[in-house]
Amino acid sequence: MSDLDLRHLRSFLAVAQERSITGAGAVLHLTQQAVSTHVRQLERSLGVVLLVRTSRGVLLTAAGEELAAGGATVVDDVDRLAERVRAVAGAQAGTLRLACCPAATSLFAVDVADALEAMVPGLRVMLKGAQHPRHELELLNDGSADAAFMWLPVGDVGLHHAVVRSDPRAVVLSPRHPLADRSTVTLADLAGDPVVRPDVLTSPEAERFWMADPRPGGGPAPRGPLVPGVEDCLLEVGRRRGIWLAPQPLKALVPAGDLRWIPVTDAENFDLAVVWHDRAPQPLITRLISEVRGITGHEKRLHAA
Repeated sequence: MSDLDLRHLRSFLAVAQERSITGAGAVLHLTQQAVSTHVRQLERSLGVVLLVRTSRGVLLTAAGEELAAGGATVVDDVDRLAERVRAVAGAQAGTLRLACCPAATSLFAVDVADALEAMVPGLRVMLKGAQHPRHELELLNDGSADAAFMWLPVGDVGLHHAVVRSDPRAVVLSPRHPLADRSTVTLADLAGDPVVRPDVLTSPEAERFWMADPRPGGGPAPRGPLVPGVEDCLLEVGRRRGIWLAPQPLKALVPAGDLRWIPVTDAENFDLAVVWHDRAPQPLITRLISEVRGITGHEKRLHAA
C-alpha cells in the first residue's frame, strides 16, 4: 500500500461510483484515457484486478468492491488532514508580539520580524522594546508580549524557552585596572575583584550566573555595588569600583568609552533564548525559533553537535 497513489485511488473511486470510465472522467474533468491509465496503474501497484469492462460499463471484482468500501475513508481522512493543516496555517495570520532589549537583539530582531512576515501572509510582527530583562518578564506576564529574547537563566518563572544563540563571556575593566592590557583572563585572575550588579535581572539564579558565582574553586564571587542599570555598571567600572561580567556582543552595542572588554576563557557562555508563555501561538513560536537560529547560525551548531 506504500505505492498507492491518491490520484489513482480517486479515479478508481469515481469509476466505482459512476460504474463507467466515461462518467468518471466527466466527474473528475479528466479524459477517458487518463482515468483508464490511473486504474491500470493502481491495479499494477496492488497486484490485483479491480474491475472488468463490459458493453454496459464496468463491474467491480471482489477486490474492487473491498477497495471501493475502504478507499473512500482513506480519501476523506486525507482531505480532512489537509483541511486541518490549512486551518493551522491560516490561524497563524494575526499579530506576534516580541519583547526585546535592543542591546541584546538589535543585530537580528528586525531581520527576524521581516522574514516571519514574508513567510506568513497576513502576519504582523510587533517588536516591543524593553528596558531590561525584568521589564521583558513583566511584558510576558501581563500578556503584553507573546515571547521575548532573553539571556538565560531567567529563573523558575513558569515559562518555556529555546536557545537561539550562545555568546562568550567578557569582563569589562577600567583602563587603569592591572589586567587591562591582557588579551584574555580567567576567573582566577578576577578572584579579588568585586562584581558590579545591575538591579534588572529576573531572579537570584540569574544574578549568580551573571556574577559567575560560585567560582571554579567553590568560593563566592565578591559582590560589588548594586546599581540601577547596565549603563550604571559601566560608570562604576570606569571609576574602578568593580568589574562587570557580560556577553561579549554587548561590547558593540553598549557605549563604553575607553573601558576594556576582555574574554574570560574559563567562564560559561551566555545563552540567548526565545522565552514564551503557554498562551503564545505555538506554530509561530516554532517558526520564530527556527528563523532566529538560521540567522545566528545556532541551527548548524546543533546539527554539528
